[in-house]
Amino acid sequence: MKRTILISLLAMATLCTWAQGGTASEVLSTAQKVNQYFMKKYSDPTIPTNVGRIRPSSLWTRAVYYEGLMALNEVAPEQRYIDYTDEWANYHKWTPRNGITTTDADDQCCAQTYLDRYAMTKDARMIEHVRENLDHQMSTGKMGYWTWIDAIQMAMPVYSKMYKVTGERKYLDHAMKMYTWSRDTCGGGLFNTKEGLWWRDADYVPPYKESDGQNCYWSRGSGWVYAALVKVMTDIGKKDKYYKRLKKDFVMMSEALLKCQRADGLWNPSLMSPVTYGGKELTGTALFLYGMSWGINNGVLKAKKYRPVCDRAWAALVKDCVHADGFLGWVQGTGKDPSAGQPLSYTKVPDFEDYGTGCFLLGAAEYYKLLNFR
Repeated sequence: MKRTILISLLAMATLCTWAQGGTASEVLSTAQKVNQYFMKKYSDPTIPTNVGRIRPSSLWTRAVYYEGLMALNEVAPEQRYIDYTDEWANYHKWTPRNGITTTDADDQCCAQTYLDRYAMTKDARMIEHVRENLDHQMSTGKMGYWTWIDAIQMAMPVYSKMYKVTGERKYLDHAMKMYTWSRDTCGGGLFNTKEGLWWRDADYVPPYKESDGQNCYWSRGSGWVYAALVKVMTDIGKKDKYYKRLKKDFVMMSEALLKCQRADGLWNPSLMSPVTYGGKELTGTALFLYGMSWGINNGVLKAKKYRPVCDRAWAALVKDCVHADGFLGWVQGTGKDPSAGQPLSYTKVPDFEDYGTGCFLLGAAEYYKLLNFR
């Protein structure tokens, strides 16, 4: 009788562990494995990428990887992560891609990590050129730079981090003006408040429709905005006058994304139109896991409602996407809509591996906090 009860308890414990997506130590171990795969494959962080053409390793795809690495280092610090980061940043002279006069958000994304390292060291050279770049962009007086929603993730946290480390309000004020322009003016407004999701750019606002008549909402695109909201709210804190506005958008998005989750725990590349590019996809899923875990950790989202969503997402990422050696499957290649990089698969290598790893690490690190501290 006792043996039967013990076996039943063990079976229930196993089932609960799967439903919860694993333990905190298992989440961390998986994140470290995925990162180790990347660092081993790309052991020299200064080597340019060569996808179609040569691009410096400070481009946005690699910058997103370093966002994830900084998140991993926050929960499980290792000096080799810092050394790897600094070798990369030193090589690029702590300067946005294409120099201090660039106004392209993709060029500015690398500065997020420069600012993170400055916060750790107070070494002024790490943000000198970033400050010059932002001051130059602000001096143009133009607000309409973020015409595609990816740009909100690439650049808005650069402004909020600069505000955080300098205390100069002008950076945050300008970022909010540019965000508001993208949200409410670009293409008639890229955020559909009725459905809580974002059109990728003006090419996808109505009357554009998917083949089944649904609006086109790209998973990773909305994921970029979701991640940006998390980062900016983290930087400015709950007492800031902008926090409530950003929180409102974040909650609207969370409610919409919850309804779009697949039965297996992942999200489709096309959030509301599975007829057009439904299927498994890692990057959007990882960014949604990042945002929802943060929301629970910071009291913005109710754990009872969103914790199961996070658990299912992590369990699915591990089961369906993570290879034994740390390679990530079901990563959608670069592009601007659900059709990019199709067809996806468990074994397909995307055109760039770095941003997929970065998204995964962001999600894993925040989910680790959820399991470890709540």
